[in-house]
Amino acid sequence: MNKFFTVSDPLNDIIADTMPERQIKKTEHILTGWTNIVIEVTTDNGAYFFRFPRNPFWSKMIVKDAAVCNFVDGKTSYYTPQMKLCYDKNGRPFSVHKKIEGYTLGDRIYHLSHTALLGVAYDTAKFIKELSGIDLRGAPEEVKYPLSEFLYELDYEHYKKHIDEDHKYIKATETDKLVHGDLNLGNILLDENDKVIGVIDFCFAGTGNPQMDEARILSRPVPKEFEEAFLAQFTDTSNIPRMKKAWKHIDAGYAEHIRTNFPEINLNQL
Repeated sequence: MNKFFTVSDPLNDIIADTMPERQIKKTEHILTGWTNIVIEVTTDNGAYFFRFPRNPFWSKMIVKDAAVCNFVDGKTSYYTPQMKLCYDKNGRPFSVHKKIEGYTLGDRIYHLSHTALLGVAYDTAKFIKELSGIDLRGAPEEVKYPLSEFLYELDYEHYKKHIDEDHKYIKATETDKLVHGDLNLGNILLDENDKVIGVIDFCFAGTGNPQMDEARILSRPVPKEFEEAFLAQFTDTSNIPRMKKAWKHIDAGYAEHIRTNFPEINLNQL
């Protein structure tokens, strides 16, 4: 039996079995999820997100995602999902969390006022600083999984052309601080007033160099004034240009994997 899920699995039945006390009103597949089959479930008690891993690698990593989310919850100024890790009758892991109402920064960044854009840049930098300042003594081992090891395994599990020079650089500049690992525009949530309220998707998270998070948010197109205001929050940005290059290689390699194996996924975010 596979340790991962496909769209042919009875996912609606698994969802119903997971929340028997809720009346399920609607389910909707979110076609932008690269690593998991993501389903938004509307119930009589609000909306929830279910994430079903697409392969064995992501099955392993969703366990880490839940561990990091639950460890980080309440330790920064921003909401993070309170993640419930579940297993179906065949022992396959999946997760569920209540939806944090808001809009992704990716959806809003080119529609923000100048003032709002500067505020979002400040808050994003604040999140990185707060996250990297969390004391990891007593943290679960999954939380302390090095980002360099994760990215190396991601590469060798999914890419055809390996990016060894990037791996060497990431490893050489690594620290023992907690990083999100995939702080892209789609994982930062804004409220109706265009204020940062939360951060989601900690599958990549672990120990590393906080500049990897700084580089990640800039590795896809952003307005120049956002980039300038964001970088102004940090005293050392020396590694960011090289790390941005590494993130672009990582995106390109995984996008090729997605296009080949999961053509239904929407890659417009690139």
